[in-house]
Amino acid sequence: MAPFPNVSALVEPAGPLLRLIDWLQKRFFPEALDDVTARWVACAIIIVVAVLLRRVVAAIIFSPLKRVSRNARNKLIVPSLEAPTATLLMLCGLIAAISVVPLWETLPNAVWLGERGALTAVVLWGVACVGGAMIDNFAQGARVRSLQIAAFLPLIKKTLAAFFAVFSVLVILESLGFEVKTFLTGLGIGGLAFALAAQDTIANMFGSFVVLMDQPFYVGEYIRVAGFEGTVEEIGLRSTRLRTVQRTQVVIPNKTVASEVITNLTRIPQRRVEMTLGVAYDTPPERLQAVLADVRAILTSDAGVHKSQTLASFADFSDASLRIQVIYHTADPDWDAHMVVRERINFAIMRAFAARGVSFAFPSSVIHLDNPIVQQIIGQAKGGA
Repeated sequence: MAPFPNVSALVEPAGPLLRLIDWLQKRFFPEALDDVTARWVACAIIIVVAVLLRRVVAAIIFSPLKRVSRNARNKLIVPSLEAPTATLLMLCGLIAAISVVPLWETLPNAVWLGERGALTAVVLWGVACVGGAMIDNFAQGARVRSLQIAAFLPLIKKTLAAFFAVFSVLVILESLGFEVKTFLTGLGIGGLAFALAAQDTIANMFGSFVVLMDQPFYVGEYIRVAGFEGTVEEIGLRSTRLRTVQRTQVVIPNKTVASEVITNLTRIPQRRVEMTLGVAYDTPPERLQAVLADVRAILTSDAGVHKSQTLASFADFSDASLRIQVIYHTADPDWDAHMVVRERINFAIMRAFAARGVSFAFPSSVIHLDNPIVQQIIGQAKGGA
């Protein structure tokens, strides 16, 4: 640790303040207060003034500034500086209050360390607030313009915040007199051991950057990955969180997300519907042709059906029915809208079948008893009855 400066040099900036307190004590309270008591009273008064000044900053200075900044391009910067500025003024008042009491002379090193560390931390806090406000402002604009990067800005903000936190700790340590260069050299030696011990964590972080760069999905989209389906709630540095249809939350490590096949169900242009209708075998061919024409007309006329591919065809003969194959795509990929169209088409097909007098087939079996021995047994049974 670097040597501390001369205590007298640290007290010197408060010299005018000390002289003012001594003058006031001798001028107005020569009998009631001694020098030490006067300084402690002055310390309390300075703290009260600092608290009031903090409120003044919030109420008088920043209130009009925030109203003016609402029309600015980056309207979040001024509100983000309110708390750090008020804290800085409060801290300066505390430093001034401590500098006039004997505590400064009793614990010079501790007071000096606290002052340097606290001031550095508050300044770095202000820088972090401004940076976060700029990212948030950009995120709002990106969402308004529907930019793809908008979904990943929370992840970018978290990453930058993590790096800035490490940087801030190093700066604070440097301000306190620690040899940060030696510490960084030691990190280089222990970096390999740390990397080996944190392989999964590092792999998950790289996975998050792969997701960020490749953009296979965004927050709010419905995906299938690693055997799970759900809506993406959050893309973090370590994991991606899905909300399933059962309302459970699934946390998947990003290294798994980066290495697995991802099916993005939100980005499909249309949803495909494929179904097979069974018609009774006693249906005349003319009625079957007529009902097929009705089904094709239903698919063609419905506004919710995409016209790129519609199919209604007499496919084949099954064991218990004549099979009609129906294929179409709903124009809106949204699941709720898809189900509305699908239900409407199903009801229309049912009404068309009923209008043509065509019956849906159901699983059935026909047993032919034309064997002579079986007929003899049946005849004997009837005769005995």
